[in-house]
This record gives sequence, C-alpha cells and structure tokens, in this order.
Amino acid sequence: MRNSLIIKLMGAFLLLIIVSALIISIPTMLTTKSAFDQYSNTNRQNWSTRLAGTLVDYYETNGSWDGIDTLLASTLSTRPNSKPGMFGKENDGMRHSMSMGMMGNDDQHVILADQNAVILFDSSGEHTGKYLPEEDRKKGITLLSGSNPIGTLIVSKDTIGKGTPAAAFLTSVNRSIVASVIVSLMIAIILGGVLFNQVTSPLRQLKKAADAVGTGNFKERVSIHSNDEFADVGRSFNQMAESLEKAEENRLHYMADIAHELRTPLTAIQGTIEAMQDKILPLDEEQLDNLHSQTILLNRLVNDLRLLSLAETGHLKLDLKYINPGELTRQTLESMKLLAGQKSITIKVDIQDGLPECKLDSDRYAQIINNLLSNAIRYTPEKGTITVKLSSSTGNLELSIIDTGSGIPPEDLPFVFDRFYRADRSRSRASGGAGLGLAIVKHLVEAHGGRISVISPVEDTGYGTRFDIQLPVHN
Repeated sequence: MRNSLIIKLMGAFLLLIIVSALIISIPTMLTTKSAFDQYSNTNRQNWSTRLAGTLVDYYETNGSWDGIDTLLASTLSTRPNSKPGMFGKENDGMRHSMSMGMMGNDDQHVILADQNAVILFDSSGEHTGKYLPEEDRKKGITLLSGSNPIGTLIVSKDTIGKGTPAAAFLTSVNRSIVASVIVSLMIAIILGGVLFNQVTSPLRQLKKAADAVGTGNFKERVSIHSNDEFADVGRSFNQMAESLEKAEENRLHYMADIAHELRTPLTAIQGTIEAMQDKILPLDEEQLDNLHSQTILLNRLVNDLRLLSLAETGHLKLDLKYINPGELTRQTLESMKLLAGQKSITIKVDIQDGLPECKLDSDRYAQIINNLLSNAIRYTPEKGTITVKLSSSTGNLELSIIDTGSGIPPEDLPFVFDRFYRADRSRSRASGGAGLGLAIVKHLVEAHGGRISVISPVEDTGYGTRFDIQLPVHN
C-alpha cells in the first residue's frame, strides 16, 4: 500500500506534538500539585500553631477539656457561619478564631488528646476515646499550660475528597491543562496540514513534470514561486528538461544530417550503376573510377562518424607515445603542400627550436593538423597564405594555424565545432565537406587533455581565421 508523504509528515508531526504535550502537561500537573501541597502544608502548620494557642486558652478559661469535642466538631463542620452565643461568649470568640484559621483547609485531619493520651476529638470520628500511641504523640504539638502538659494536637493532611475545594482546584487546573493541550493539538494539526500541503505541492508538481518528461514531452517545465531548496530542485529539473530537449533536437538533427550526408554518395553510386545497367553509361574504367571515388567518400564519412561517436562517448583509445612534435608537424605539412599548391597558397612554418618531446598519438595529432589545414585551404582564396606556428610555453605545446581567408561570421563562430555545421550553407558537400572535420578536431584535442579555440577575424588583419590549440607536454 502506498503511503503518501503528507501522511507520513502529518503522522510524524502529530507524534511530535503528542510527545511534546505529554512532556509539558505531565510535569505541569505534577508541579502544580506539588506547589499546592506545599501551600497546604505551610497553611496547615500556621493554622496548627494558632489552633494550639486557642486550645490552650480554652483549657485555661474552662479549667478542663469539657465540651471541646463539640466545639471542634461544630467549628470544622459549620465554619464561621454559626449563630453567636451557641457556646457562650468566651467560647464563641475561640470558635471564631479556630474557624478563621481553618479557611481553605478542608483536607485537614485534626486529633486532640488530653494529658493522659486519651483522644478527645478525631475529625474522622474513628479514634475518639482511644489511646494515642507514643509514636503519634511525637508527631503532634504538645499543649502546655504554663509548664504543665495538658494535651497533644495533631493536624495532618487528609485524603482529598471529590467534594473538597482543594480537590476542585486541582481538578480545575488539570482540566485547563488538558483543554489547552487539546486546543493546541487541533491548531497544530490544522497549521501542519496547511504547511505540509505547501511542502508537498512542489513535489507533486515535480512528479507530474517528471512523468511528462518520461513520456517524451521534454517541453514540460516546473513553475517556481519561491527561493528555497524546492526552488533549487525545480531549477535543476528545468535545466535537465531543457538539456534533454536540446539533446533530443540534436539527435533528430544528427539523424537527419547523417541521412543527408550518406544519401549524396549513395545516390551517385546508385545512379551510376543503374545507368550502366540500362546501357546509358558504358561499363568502362572511367565509370569504375567514379564509383570508386564515391565509395571512398562514403567510407571516409562512415569512418568520421564512427570516430566522432567514439570520441563523444569517451571510448576513443589513443596510442600515446613520446614523440618530437616539431618533426611530426613538418612531415604532416609536407603531405599538404601539394593540395595547397593547387590554389597557389603559401604555407609558412614557424616551429620553435628545441621543443620537448610530448606524449601524443602521432596518427591523431597528424589528423588534427590535416583537418585544420584542409579547412584553411578550402576557405583561403588563391595566392593566399596559411601560417603554422608551433611553440612550447608553461608546460603546454601551442599550435596555431592562421589563414587569410574570408573569416567566419560572428553569428556562426560559436557553432563551428558542432557536427555537420557549415558556416557557408551555399557550399555543396563536395566543396564544403560534411561538417565533421572541426568537430573531430575538438574531440581529438580534448582526448589528449588539451583545448582549442578560434578567433575570426584575426587581430591586426581584419580578415581570416585563427585556430589555437594547447596540448599538455606530459599527460
């Protein structure tokens, strides 16, 4: 069974509130009862002292304890509301003093014993006339007339009954605490529900958007209305969705570009073969050479696509060895001079002496130079110039290829290393290439741990393009 996050949060929140309420209410009840008991004890002690003095006065006035049980029973039961004159004027004053001292002490248990330890009065009515044990006498107050003991007074706390004011007070306090806890619990639940709904609402929206992206709708986005952690997650999700959307668009464009690039040589091969089958073209060496050139073109395109795929996925393996970069660069440039000579393009070489050996894949390094130089020759007009510079600085091998061509428009400059991208869209595939050369160069440079950048137009000339490569001397 699926448990909703809001239910889990509310459950945890409710448990926390209940535990907090118990932690607060139970000590509060105990503290209240303890404070009330302390108050009662203090009041009882004070009243006991006053009652002892009043009883001594009664004994000295009457010369005995006669009638004291009736007076105490009436005092404890009726309080100061009895009519005056019931016990004589002297005894009425004593009774009034006893009653005023007893205010708020309904839970007191009073025992009075005479000098012979015979209990004259017991407010509970259980021990009147019985003998007061020695250990109990030690707990009470010894009544003295002068220096002569005349009795013992014991005032202790009785069990709080349901009908007493003390019991009513404690019950009222406990009910108030419980009611406060219940009201606080209800308010906390309501506020917690609102809060947790606000917390889980972005998650529900995020789930809805994730489900949409999962079905291929990469245009789905999460609305952000805050600046907290959920907003950070929402922004990250939107960035992910945007990246997926771009990746999907790139994939579709990539597939369309591959189909387009493959269709050109395949169409030429198919058309030539069909023409020869229909006897329109002769089956001679010239047509076979044409088919062979188209096959080479197709094979090169497939190899470029495979190389680019391996480089992009990080599966391209390099055969790294320590080589002399200056010598390898000169050899590669020699092989390109014939192509440059067809357009009367001059290749200037500026290679620093004493370059350190670098750990490179010689074939891939030569491919980097070939692709960049081929691209420069393609876009440099006749009798133009291409300058190749190679030097070492701060632990890096720095290679620059500068041409005097027409340059790259500013709006195209950020995309020159993208697959199948051509700055001049009017060029045919035969004259402009498949648009993979610079993408391959970028990945080969990065596979060596280096970086590549492009500037166009070149400073101080106003035209042309400059590619700068930095490769680590030791990687």
